[in-house]
Amino acid sequence: MSSHGPPIPMTSHACGPLQGRAEVPGDKSISHRSLILGALSVGETKISGLLEGQDVLDTAKAMRAFGAEVIDLGDGNWSVHGVGVGGFAEPENVIDCGNSGTGVRLIMGAMATSPITATFTGDASLNGRPMARVTDPLAEFGCQTVGRKGGRLPMTLVGAADPVPVRYVVPVPSAQVKSAVLFAGLNAPGKTVVIEKEATRDHTERMLAGFGAEITTEITDEGRVITLTGRPELKPQTIDVPRDPSSAAFPVCAALIVPGSDVLVPGIGLNPTRAGLFTTLREMGADLTYQNEREEGGEPVADLRAKFSPDMIGIEVPAERSASMIDEYPVLSVVASFAKGKTYMPGVKELRVKESDRIDAMAVGLRANGIEVDEGPDWWAVHGLGQSNVKGGATCASHLDHRIAMSFMILGMAATDPVSVDDGGPIATSFPIFEGLMGGLGADVRRDT
Repeated sequence: MSSHGPPIPMTSHACGPLQGRAEVPGDKSISHRSLILGALSVGETKISGLLEGQDVLDTAKAMRAFGAEVIDLGDGNWSVHGVGVGGFAEPENVIDCGNSGTGVRLIMGAMATSPITATFTGDASLNGRPMARVTDPLAEFGCQTVGRKGGRLPMTLVGAADPVPVRYVVPVPSAQVKSAVLFAGLNAPGKTVVIEKEATRDHTERMLAGFGAEITTEITDEGRVITLTGRPELKPQTIDVPRDPSSAAFPVCAALIVPGSDVLVPGIGLNPTRAGLFTTLREMGADLTYQNEREEGGEPVADLRAKFSPDMIGIEVPAERSASMIDEYPVLSVVASFAKGKTYMPGVKELRVKESDRIDAMAVGLRANGIEVDEGPDWWAVHGLGQSNVKGGATCASHLDHRIAMSFMILGMAATDPVSVDDGGPIATSFPIFEGLMGGLGADVRRDT
């Protein structure tokens, strides 16, 4: 089953050159944080370009449940009238976060230091994902949790009535864990400190500063030390959400492997903590250029131009780059299938606990389509066959994972035989216009009836 309805089988067929502009949706990470920080501010936050995928819509619904006024004004424009830090009301019903690990973990952090109780659930995929990585540090603030075995949803959180600030070393690179701790620290007295041994996406730090929080970051021998002063009055903002680099990855990667393609993907956020895929593709020999580089809302932005690149080669992706491209490894593995030689991807154990075990899901599907894949607990390697040598022809399991489903649709655009997925429904959680956008470029993706 998909996360919000019956399965939607899809098949992707080999197509002619992909051409045109790919106007991808707003950044999912920034969209989630815009709604949450707007709800924690005093006054009206105006948001344009919000990603209206199901994940973000579930976060908007959750903010309403906690007492904020969240209004859809149409065309990606939203208004959030916040309740202020510590102002969340107790929800009347269970908070359903659907498929969104980002949404549920950030919301848990935002409510953990308020004296209210909330119960969280999600779809089958989300309810199978570990939450202890977030609930353990939240417990240090004084938050209590009761969930299923293994720290899984459904789960009830009892917020701390008298929270204390914490000093927390993030054990594995995770922007979700870091952000949950920082959001919890907003309503704790004194200074909350988060230490990252390895840098992850820094949208939370940037946006907290933009909303008026006192937050500093310094590099020390311990790593990145982020210090937040609690109980600020956050000031409402006007936010223009940049376009999502994780969504841009799909038309970019398709253009690189489909003969004759030339695709422009405008207005993509190139925050260095998010742009690892594009750096990796260029190292592989991709014809991928940045045009009209600029800054919007404190984030670096550029137009990406991707052209068919038949001579890409396999490389070793630096392990320290994994945090900046963790969601893009599935589609990178598709590009690697069309490169020459082995692409080795170490330092990726986080992929084992995403919406699915993404290493296993991609490895099984790629092998079924004639591609050799090796894997270990925290690494995998794709043995590329070179352009025009990928057979395809298999039906792959999406495991309720939007990025797995889209990655196999990209594979089918350049493989000899069509590639199918058992359920493309989860694509709507992050990229609801995927089919129309890719079809407009010339792709042949069909829903199987």
